Amino acid sequence: MLRHLSLEMVRVTEAAALAAARFMGRGDEDSADRAAVEAMREEFLHLDIAGRIVIGEGERDEAPMLYIGEEVGSGAPGAPEVDIAVDPLEGTTITAHGGPNSLACVAIAPRGGLLHAPDTYMYKIAVGPDCVGAIDIKKSVTENLMRVAARKDMAVTSLTACVLDRPRHKEIIEELRLLGCRIRLIRDGDVSAAIATAIPESPVDILIGIGGAPEGVLAAAALRALGGEIQGLLKFRNDNERQRAIAMGLSDPDQVLGIGDMVSGKDVIFAATGVTDGDMLRGVRFRKGGATSHSVVMRAATGTMRFLTAHHDFIRGRMF
Repeated sequence: MLRHLSLEMVRVTEAAALAAARFMGRGDEDSADRAAVEAMREEFLHLDIAGRIVIGEGERDEAPMLYIGEEVGSGAPGAPEVDIAVDPLEGTTITAHGGPNSLACVAIAPRGGLLHAPDTYMYKIAVGPDCVGAIDIKKSVTENLMRVAARKDMAVTSLTACVLDRPRHKEIIEELRLLGCRIRLIRDGDVSAAIATAIPESPVDILIGIGGAPEGVLAAAALRALGGEIQGLLKFRNDNERQRAIAMGLSDPDQVLGIGDMVSGKDVIFAATGVTDGDMLRGVRFRKGGATSHSVVMRAATGTMRFLTAHHDFIRGRMF
């Protein structure tokens, strides 16, 4: 049903990436994020959809646009009714400091196809297609690494685990080091890290640790298209967050969330555009009168992944 929207989603992420990329390395996180949000919101205005933001910039009183529950698109009669998850700038800190792997990304599915995840934390484990069925988030870090090693027919010491570099991951990192596992510590951007587990050329074998729940849903959309797997457990900071999850439709907020719980059905599209250079996508390159962007779009229905290079003319087209 959504096939015709694939390129439209790329236009949305391109707009956000082009806007945010102007702030690369300038140390201004707020301006980079605001530019991405405003550009993405503007591009949604041109789409013939009846869209609803289910993963966005927060509650309506916290975010002026792309807030949870906001209606986007034309809303014209006959326009497809869709749920949308957005992260206009996945890696705000990365962009502000000129680091790698920041993205603008979006996922879209028929109404009801994406988990309405509260803005809280989620403990996640993600792997590629060759390790589907091997992971169990209820098991220890050690057991999960041993299962992945067995499935890949590799020594644990040859595996690379990707972990957000946070104090809360001290025990996970120590356990990985005791195993002799290779570790890639990242400052931010666990959506791109989760996707990396399913890219054959990537050195990342498993993502593990606590990050944002909204980012977990976006990663699930991409992994659904790539044939990978992600499991998650919500980690609430207070009872208000727990009650919010229940109000959003999670009858058991402590359940293990599989990829099918986060992204139901296969008619889902994931698109991303590189803001800064990364393992999967090149960042935006500016030139006189324009720029070049590098994007990816995936459809779960077909398993198709397309990479697109776009040359933007700011003189004849819109300037972000």
